[in-house]
This record gives sequence, structure tokens and C-alpha cells, in this order.
Amino acid sequence: MNAHHDPVLDQTAALGIVHEVMPCDPDLADTAVFCEAYGINPADSANAILVAGKPRADEPQPFALCLVLATHRLDVNGIVRRRLGTRKASFANADQTRSLTGMEIGGVTPFGLPEPVPIWIDAAVMGRDEVVIGGGSRDRKLRLPPEGLLVLPGAEVVEDLARPVDPD
Repeated sequence: MNAHHDPVLDQTAALGIVHEVMPCDPDLADTAVFCEAYGINPADSANAILVAGKPRADEPQPFALCLVLATHRLDVNGIVRRRLGTRKASFANADQTRSLTGMEIGGVTPFGLPEPVPIWIDAAVMGRDEVVIGGGSRDRKLRLPPEGLLVLPGAEVVEDLARPVDPD
């Protein structure tokens, strides 16, 4: 990203979202490693996960960006599949993610997306005082109150989008 135009920071500024930019070693950007290295509680870290539905003939492939706490697992085969309106749904691969969001896995954020995509926020995310999410690249994260996510176009809170992971 060039310093003159940063779609992520441009959108957070345009929407007036209170946030902190947290620099991060790109090698430590993956959630579990990041939380351990930077002392962040995984319950305060949310992953932005691009999901893809199996397209129907002559229709574009449906996508959605899901925000889920690191302590939860996305219900891809249940809620996500039904909301996408498809027979099958899966995590988008790295190429699809890069193509649609312009971001690398480990840095994906719902801010600054180059094209509109539904943003589904698991209700558990909204129960946190603040969350740390991807910052648009692997070298930064954003810390913000979860209410800041709700001003994004296409953002919607979804009950039971993800389930808590058994810590064992």
C-alpha cells in the first residue's frame, strides 16, 4: 500500500471510527501467534474470514466477510451456508481472498474493501469492550470498540454465526 492512499485508514477516518493502529511483525500476524507475542487475550481478538458459497449456474459466486472471535469457530456448514443461500460453503482460499479484498490472510479487515461484500459479525464480538482485528496488511492490527464495526456499509450482527471452541 502506498502512503498516500490507504483504503483501510481512509475509511476508518471517513467514518469517524475511534481506533488504535498496532504495528505488528508480519511473521507474527497469524492470530494465535500474534496474541501470544503481543499479550492480547484471544477473546479480544477477532478474525475476518472470507467465506465463499458454491455458485449456481449463471450466477456470480456469493461471498461474505465474517468477523469471529479467536475463541470461536465459524459455523460454515450451518448458518453461513444458509445465509449465502447455497448448497455448499467454504473458507475462501488465499487467492480468492487477495482478489476480492486486496489483502493477505493474516491482515484481512472489513475496512477499506475494494468492493462491497456483506459483513457478518458474530454476536459474541459485540460483547467485548474492544477487539483487535486485521489492519489491512500483515504488519498492523486495529484495536477498536466493536460498535465501530456497525457503521460499515453492509455490516450486520448475526446470532450464533460461530460457536465457542472447547479450550482443550
